[in-house]
Amino acid sequence: MEEIVLFIMSFIFIFIIYQLFIIGPAKRRVKDKKKAKDRERKELVEIKYLVKRYKIDLNKISYNQLLQIVAITSSFDISLIVSVILLFDNFILEILVGFFATLLIIMMSYHLVYLFYKKKGMIINE
Repeated sequence: MEEIVLFIMSFIFIFIIYQLFIIGPAKRRVKDKKKAKDRERKELVEIKYLVKRYKIDLNKISYNQLLQIVAITSSFDISLIVSVILLFDNFILEILVGFFATLLIIMMSYHLVYLFYKKKGMIINE
C-alpha cells in the first residue's frame, strides 16, 4: 500500500513539475509563429523521437494534445522507474535495474503512444 501511495504522489508531483517547466514554455514557443526555425530547434526531445522513429505526422495532430500525452507518459515512466528502484536495497542493484528499467519502460511507453496515433491514422504515409 505504501508503494502505491508513493507512486501516485510521485506521479502527481512530476506531472505538475513537467507542466510548469517543460510543457508551459513549449506551448509559448509554438504560439510565436514568427520564429518557426527557433521552434523546430527547441522542440521537445520526446516529440523529436516520436517524429523520427515512428513518423508521427505533426500536421495531423494537435500539438497541445501531443504535449499533454508526452507529459502524462513521461510522468508515468519516471514514477514507475522510481517505484521499481525502491524495491531493491542494494545500491549497485538499484543502479543496474534503474538503467535497464529506464530504457525498457521509455521504449515501451512511447511505442504505446505510437500505436495510439497509428490507430487514429496520424502516421505519415498511412
